Amino acid sequence: MNKTDRAYRQKSNGERFFYFFVTLILFFSCTRNEKSATPSLKQITESVYASVTIEPDSLYEVHSIVSGIIAKILVEEGDEVAVDQSIVEIENSSSKLNFDNARLAFKLANDNLYGIGSPLKSLQDQIESAKLRYEQDSVDYFRQKRLWEQKVGTARQYDQSKLAYEIAKQNLSALKKEYSRTETSLKSALNNARNNYENARIGKEDFTITSRLNGRVYEIFKEPGELISPQEPLATIGNSNSFKIKMLVDEVDIVRVEPEQTVVVLLDAFDDQPFEAKITRILPQKNNRTQTFTVEADFVTPPKNLYSGLSGEANIIITKKETLVIPRRYLLENNQVKTSEGLVSVKTGIANMEFVEIISGIDSTTQLYLP
Repeated sequence: MNKTDRAYRQKSNGERFFYFFVTLILFFSCTRNEKSATPSLKQITESVYASVTIEPDSLYEVHSIVSGIIAKILVEEGDEVAVDQSIVEIENSSSKLNFDNARLAFKLANDNLYGIGSPLKSLQDQIESAKLRYEQDSVDYFRQKRLWEQKVGTARQYDQSKLAYEIAKQNLSALKKEYSRTETSLKSALNNARNNYENARIGKEDFTITSRLNGRVYEIFKEPGELISPQEPLATIGNSNSFKIKMLVDEVDIVRVEPEQTVVVLLDAFDDQPFEAKITRILPQKNNRTQTFTVEADFVTPPKNLYSGLSGEANIIITKKETLVIPRRYLLENNQVKTSEGLVSVKTGIANMEFVEIISGIDSTTQLYLP
């Protein structure tokens, strides 16, 4: 072997040693930096996320059932209101005129039937007079009849007494029929007038909008002088002391949500302080625009100074148990984990943002490595 060959071999051996040394350093360096973990027994909670909005209980939009110009707004935002308290008045000159006319017609019909000047009073007096006349003519007729049967008196006297008796009888009967017809007519007129008056009164009340509950005015949408129609809301009114939690739950999670489940609520206004609540109602109709369902809940212990429209987020507790878990970042695609023996398939259970339950495939002694 010449000097050139020996020099080349020494150089090649040196390079191979250098590359081996560098590779060894990199291997141990990677081994030392690779993080590892073992499955552990922990309590894991599975929950469903939801966005939250706080609304007053029994919140509703106030609508008018008539169109018109707003004359007066009798309350302000934040005011407490009682049931049937007037909130808004709408101009109603024609309705007021109709009401006044109907009220006068009702009073007149009532006076015609029951008042001092009622036609029935006059007819009653005539009946009383006709009754006296009839009784007197009846006595004269039957006395004259008995005398005539005894051949006392003349035929003319008998005929005159009989004629007077028949006329008095017919007159009394006619007055009674007239009284009955007049009474029926006046009662019918009174009923019609009463119905017109009630309709006018209700129509007049339609122009004064009142509260349906004891609560608070949260918002007013109109100003005096503006035109209002039944399709437009005037204001919103709701309970002033009781509030509902409105949650929007994604359609893929709604099947796991049930009434009475516990909810942990975080409101932006309370520095991430958690509040416990219970689900009270699940609305069955999906919002096609947001692809979510609305779920309602009540606070177990509500925070102080709640306001309509406060927002935040919530976790609906689906299940909670102590089980074998691994950090979620150690779980690879296709439910595999990296171990010292390579990739191993595992069967998983419930999961949250940090941990995932391991049902089978590995145990608490298995060393796991991050990918």
